[in-house]
Amino acid sequence: MPREGFVSSITRQSEDFPGWYNDVVLKAELASYSPVRGCMIIRPYGYSVWESMRDELDRHIKRTGHQNVYFPLFVPRSLLEKEAEHVEGFDPQVAWVTHAGGKEL
Repeated sequence: MPREGFVSSITRQSEDFPGWYNDVVLKAELASYSPVRGCMIIRPYGYSVWESMRDELDRHIKRTGHQNVYFPLFVPRSLLEKEAEHVEGFDPQVAWVTHAGGKEL
């Protein structure tokens, strides 16, 4: 019985890099699609990979005398528009928050 969302074959990296990447992430069970468009659920193996990367990067940051910072999840449209040329390719994927607490922002 085939598993839902199981990748039976992997796209060739040389033919379609984004497709190949998605196939590998799904087949390795690193992440799954979520019901929210544009969001993925990071599964245990994927989270373990993230923790290893984060820990190594943290050691490097501290070893070089720097400090970590954390930036906000939401960025005002005005700041994003200042980077319009850089962000242009991502625009279709941007989720604009227009309401909060039942009020328009």
